Amino acid sequence: MLIGTWNLENLYRPGGPFGPGDKAAYETKLAALAEVITELDPTLLGVQEVGEPEALRDLVGMLDGDWHTALSRHADGRGIRVGFLSRTPFEVLHDTNGFPAKLRPVQADDKGLEVAEAGRGFLAVEAAAEGGPLRAAVCHLKSKLLSYPGGRFQPRDEGERARFGAYALYRRAAEAASLRALADELLDGDGRERDVVVLGDLNDEVQAATTQILLGPPGSELGTPAFDRPDGGDAVRLWNVAPKIPAEQRFSRVSSGRRELIDHLLLSRRLVGRVTAAGTGSLRQGVAGSDHAPVWVRVG
Repeated sequence: MLIGTWNLENLYRPGGPFGPGDKAAYETKLAALAEVITELDPTLLGVQEVGEPEALRDLVGMLDGDWHTALSRHADGRGIRVGFLSRTPFEVLHDTNGFPAKLRPVQADDKGLEVAEAGRGFLAVEAAAEGGPLRAAVCHLKSKLLSYPGGRFQPRDEGERARFGAYALYRRAAEAASLRALADELLDGDGRERDVVVLGDLNDEVQAATTQILLGPPGSELGTPAFDRPDGGDAVRLWNVAPKIPAEQRFSRVSSGRRELIDHLLLSRRLVGRVTAAGTGSLRQGVAGSDHAPVWVRVG
């Protein structure tokens, strides 16, 4: 089976402030998205930046065969949310944006605004698969893109830039900790026997502290000798499949001319042991579709 994640970039119907300017541009976008999904042919695809449920239905209507979909009820301020498309039926297990009980609210601006929930919800499902039930959680963590009071995207000075960079990092770290708490529920201390995947737009790269929070106990990574030596941490670990992606494909977005892998798939021990291939889809900057490439893993 092929499992993937893809940020669809502002999937709205035309006419609003965030979607395409007209029907022709919308149809071009849908066609570009549908072409990529058809080529990937995923069993389960986690998606981000779905602005309108109707737009997702329009996209699914352009795909062959039967698809099952679900969207989180927890959208951000401009209405984007995460969801799943699946070839097989699934059950929604969790749809949450809350921080875990012991994690206090984090500062979000100079006035002391505190945030106690993720900006976008985490959606977890259990899908039927040939090897047994597959549990999956999709996310879209806080962006590194900074915004300032009054809708500004430029700081008044370097002090403001540094502070708001810290606020964004606080939020992304708190969201990562919240997502890890959800992963713990899905793993249920039994990752050696359960197929679990956490996927989505983490808005940071493999070695970022916020990404590392999600992995669980250190000491075993793909490509290291420790991976082949089972230990007590395997039951609760998640493994990032990034090392399985060919080096020339190991990016999902281009920012300021730099290639970044900010979209990730993290797998439980039972699942990562059956990986046969991983990769990214083509990223076509400046054309209809998305400014992200899909990231995928194939499991035997």
